[in-house]
Amino acid sequence: MNKMRNNRFPFAPFAISALLMVTLFSSCGSSDGESKEKKEDKDKAAEKAPAPPVETIALQKGRLSTTLYMPGELIAFQQVDLYAKENSFVKKLYADVGSEVKEGQLLVTMEAPELASQLASAQSRVKSQEAIYIASKSNYDRLVETSKTPGTISQNDIDQADARRKSDFAQWDAAKSAYSEIAETLKYLEIRAPFNGVISARNVNPGAYVGPSGKGSELPLFTLQEQKHLRLVISVPEAYTGYLTDKDEVKFSVKARPSEFFHAKVKRLAGALDSRLRAERIEMDVFNNDHKLLPGMVAEVNVPLPARDSTFVVPASAVVNSTERVFVIKVVDHKAQWVDVKTGRSENGKTEIYGSLREGDQIIKTASEERRDGTPVH
Repeated sequence: MNKMRNNRFPFAPFAISALLMVTLFSSCGSSDGESKEKKEDKDKAAEKAPAPPVETIALQKGRLSTTLYMPGELIAFQQVDLYAKENSFVKKLYADVGSEVKEGQLLVTMEAPELASQLASAQSRVKSQEAIYIASKSNYDRLVETSKTPGTISQNDIDQADARRKSDFAQWDAAKSAYSEIAETLKYLEIRAPFNGVISARNVNPGAYVGPSGKGSELPLFTLQEQKHLRLVISVPEAYTGYLTDKDEVKFSVKARPSEFFHAKVKRLAGALDSRLRAERIEMDVFNNDHKLLPGMVAEVNVPLPARDSTFVVPASAVVNSTERVFVIKVVDHKAQWVDVKTGRSENGKTEIYGSLREGDQIIKTASEERRDGTPVH
């Protein structure tokens, strides 16, 4: 009986396991089906839901003023290298490096013995020609006086005496000119300051042989600079040349005095672009009576660029710079319209734009390429 009782349901455990598995799979299948249906419903709801509204701005004109930071150079207002005009020897120096000199002040004297000999020879020639002229003139005057008695002197003799007199006078005049030329050359043995300034370089000592550049001296005797009046020189890129005038004021500083700021006014504009830098040379006058600034210093220049004309000014976020084009998105009849523009200056999150736009046009404030041309805009 017990054996029969134990073998009455030999497959009962397997049947129960199979039933549990079927129940499990059926429940899983039903849950997956429900999740898919819910997802599809959400997607449909999202498609039917209206797009989020975008913020637009009305296009208006304005004036955008920017500032350009760039390096500049301080140079002497006037600078000259002084050379000897004639080959000679330095006799005495009256100035040295750092000497502040006045216009016309004697800087150096030189000596050239051969010039003194030439001057003496020229002076003798002048006296000789003067004596010859006096003799020919006396002869001419005597013949003229004698010719007053008829038949004594022929007209031909008088004409020849007159010609000789004029020739001797011309020779005398030429001798005087030669003498003056040598006398003027001797004046070049003294070199004087052509303007007020400071001696910034001295390259000779007493006794040195000097002469014109390339013939007697490779280096100048002195370099003279006007340092109380300096030039601040900058090279403004082509894109910014239209914003500067000859009345604008700039501010600058130098590394030697980082806590101080100096001011200068634009005085001279080149009016042309440098062929190498493609920039315009701008010069400002700087008065340096206290000698705080030195020629050759590099300045950090703050150049204001005020707007001359009103232009369309929009937030920088409204301009899309893609790899193919630069554009803004205008809203026309609730649709996006890409409008190609050219950008100008940018400052404090605002940008100048130029394109086929009119004042009052609605522009998307925060634009991107994701909003395609022609798509609806809410």
